[in-house]
Amino acid sequence: MKTLFLLLGVILIAFVLVQLFAMKGQRNIETYPYVVQKKYDLFEIRNYEATLFTTVKLATKKYKESSSKGFSLLAGYIFGNNKRNEKIAMTSPVAMTIEDSVTMMFMVPKKFKKETLPQPNQLQIEFKEEPAKTVAAIVFDGWANDEKIEKYKEKLKAALDAEGITYTNRFYFLGYNAPYEVFNRKNEVIVELRDEALDLLKTTN
Repeated sequence: MKTLFLLLGVILIAFVLVQLFAMKGQRNIETYPYVVQKKYDLFEIRNYEATLFTTVKLATKKYKESSSKGFSLLAGYIFGNNKRNEKIAMTSPVAMTIEDSVTMMFMVPKKFKKETLPQPNQLQIEFKEEPAKTVAAIVFDGWANDEKIEKYKEKLKAALDAEGITYTNRFYFLGYNAPYEVFNRKNEVIVELRDEALDLLKTTN
């Protein structure tokens, strides 16, 4: 019995240390920069600046399959599986397009330009400059799955419709935590707004 309690104690201490390490890492990680333009009850309007991403397109739209495959490829690249064997810092959030075929995206740290990034060993990996954009964002916690992502996508659409804010079909899922992180989990669904919505927001601010 003493051995069992000792083993449980070791597991608990290891768990706490991992969570503390993860929380510290989140505070120090570079994130996709944005400015909040306006807050509503269920969502907020954000302005994102133009940002470079490392991307990989996947044949499936299932969250579990695409996130596992995409993360493996992109993480391999930034952890040194590239032409220069160079490690690149992890950033947050991990972004995924919500389409019939998913594209997973890691933000490139600001110190790099497209021309200075090491070339990937995997042909599927590409670099893409995302232009500056205005989006609506809704937040949810816990672990993401297909059902949750679809649920909050529909909640965001309904909330935007209720406010008369028009939007495009370009939806994204943003995940901020590693799978082993338990506390303070954060996920978002965002959608790019239409030009007429941007004009309306300018007149109401």
